[in-house]
Amino acid sequence: MSATSLTQVSLPVVAHPAASIRQVPRTGASRSKASKALPPLRLTRRGRIVLVGIPLMLLAAVLLSLAGFFTSPAKASDSVADLAPTPSVSVTVQPGDSLWAIAGYVAPDRDARDVIADIVQLNNLTGGAVLPGQQLFVPTY
Repeated sequence: MSATSLTQVSLPVVAHPAASIRQVPRTGASRSKASKALPPLRLTRRGRIVLVGIPLMLLAAVLLSLAGFFTSPAKASDSVADLAPTPSVSVTVQPGDSLWAIAGYVAPDRDARDVIADIVQLNNLTGGAVLPGQQLFVPTY
């Protein structure tokens, strides 16, 4: 034998995977059977959490942001002088007193409705009723 001889190797013949697939005729009836055979789409637990949970968390974040925006105790003013605290004195409510009577006593020359509005704002009152013994801040004019 010589050094230049070639050896022949035979490789096994492998069929192409696509060659084993049965050809289905293209008719409308066979297509509808194939589409009906698919199982319905089902959501997993994680899918439900993603589909429902994330939008709910985003909605909650937006609502909390808006609530904070609308309830913030901001005071707008054109000048720094308007932001000065209102000079006031403390008054103890006596039996039979009302905001109207206190406003008339503190500032008889001013409109009582304006003085009552200032008293309500200074004391963060929610209603117009005051109780005997209650300490109120009233503006001094």
